[in-house]
Amino acid sequence: MTAETDLALLRRAIALAGQGRAAGQHPFGALLADAQGRVLMEATNGFHPHGDGTAHAERLLATRACIELPAEARAAATLYSSAEPCAMCAGAIYWAGIGRVVYGLSESRLKAMIGPHPENLTMALPCRTVFAAGQRDIAVEGPLLEEEAAVAHHGAW
Repeated sequence: MTAETDLALLRRAIALAGQGRAAGQHPFGALLADAQGRVLMEATNGFHPHGDGTAHAERLLATRACIELPAEARAAATLYSSAEPCAMCAGAIYWAGIGRVVYGLSESRLKAMIGPHPENLTMALPCRTVFAAGQRDIAVEGPLLEEEAAVAHHGAW
């Protein structure tokens, strides 16, 4: 994947975060693309209306990918996320066998921006740390485009 393609797809994930916020969700978006950069699926956060704290965009994509895609396709895919996958989402990405992650806003910057908001008690556990504890390599690029990725969060928390 080229750096240009990575940035274009990351901007699409950031746009999804804005769309999710406009629809009344928490401002997070993610997509899964194949090795050629073709978008396979997209998701926004699904917290509302039930208060499902596990319905993060990345976790929803990982679950859907396990159901719809063979293991080889998942291994060759890249998950693009508007923000760094949290510990739960990193675990889901690992168990789904997704081979690569590219993210915008870092977990530490997100935590500094929103503080201890009861609907998003951000954990200080980088996705790289979660992935390093596993037995499968997952390539990670990020943070990238943090200023752009932060926009959807301004005033949301």
